[in-house]
Amino acid sequence: MLLFSAALQAQALSQHDRDFALSQLHASRKLFLDALAGLTPQQWKFKPAPERWSIAECAEHVALSEDFMFEGVQKLLKAPATPEKKSAVTNDELMKGWLDRSQKVKADEPRTQPAGRWATPAKLAEYFKERRERTLEYVRTTQEALRSHFADPGDLDAYQWLLAIAGHTERHVLQINEVKADPRYPK
Repeated sequence: MLLFSAALQAQALSQHDRDFALSQLHASRKLFLDALAGLTPQQWKFKPAPERWSIAECAEHVALSEDFMFEGVQKLLKAPATPEKKSAVTNDELMKGWLDRSQKVKADEPRTQPAGRWATPAKLAEYFKERRERTLEYVRTTQEALRSHFADPGDLDAYQWLLAIAGHTERHVLQINEVKADPRYPK
């Protein structure tokens, strides 16, 4: 009886959760690609200050983080499910938190550090679109019990880590817009 109860709790995504994640991932993809559209080489490489990232660096970090975060979700699913556990934050709180740029966060994962891998926005966008399509297809089709697998330590479930991919992208779109708002940004 206990096994049956746990199996019922460890279910695939609800249609609402699936639709919400797809909506967030689609919207952040559009915002990101729109932010890269039409950039000149000077705009692509412009740095507002020596210690701040250019649009090229922000974009590279986003593209590399898509893989890193998606792989993190896959690792979470290898751990035993804990369907009795619940996330400490709501999906809305999570998404809102990503958009708060009042506190800067330094990317400390070496695999996501910009290193000039893409010379143009178009080349980077091509790479990003392939990765995002993989993420979208996974959300469309997965039958995994994403709500039952948690980061350790951490309070987010695997589903929320998929949402975090979208939130992270939007956060860096805001950063790109800050670069574009710099008075010295090439016109």
